[in-house]
Amino acid sequence: MKFSKFISIFFHPINFPILGTLIYFLFLPKYIFKPQEYMIVSVILIGTYVFPIVFLFLLKRFGMINSYHMVTIEERKFPTLLFISITYILANWLLKTSLVDILSLLFFGYGFGFLISYIFLYIKIKISLHTAAIGGLIGFLIYYSYNYQINLIPVFVVLFLLSGLIASSRLRLKAHTSKEVFLGFLSGMASQFLVYCIYYII
Repeated sequence: MKFSKFISIFFHPINFPILGTLIYFLFLPKYIFKPQEYMIVSVILIGTYVFPIVFLFLLKRFGMINSYHMVTIEERKFPTLLFISITYILANWLLKTSLVDILSLLFFGYGFGFLISYIFLYIKIKISLHTAAIGGLIGFLIYYSYNYQINLIPVFVVLFLLSGLIASSRLRLKAHTSKEVFLGFLSGMASQFLVYCIYYII
């Protein structure tokens, strides 16, 4: 049980946008000036990690949520709307830079994934944001590797093994049902493929 808690905390959904960003720059075949790269990473780190942590702390401080895991459906609604807004703002900013247009799709995809999870809340289904986050990262890296013709098979092996570990941890903690874990992973991956298709159709 302790190991499952460690996995759930260490691989919290809040960590995946910055992880995807770092992988993007690590394997990117085109050159970007380091100051620009550092600025992009810094803004994303603040927007998707520092600000949400401070915000969640304030929500808990004022009694709007009982725990940082947001166990109940009602607790999830307002933070989910906030995360949708953050990812959409970052995605638009990244898209306008034109240097990292593919990276912007990661955030559009995550925003769409959050929107899907928000809709599910109104039909009383609390999909797993943990599996949605890693599913979204895998989906992003699939079209990222296809777009730049990069072999990321070792990365995919690690991520698929990790997704199984995360899913089993959420189930062992009884945080989600099997259906919620599966729907999370599926919606995370599908939202990434959808934004990639829309981007190239438009």
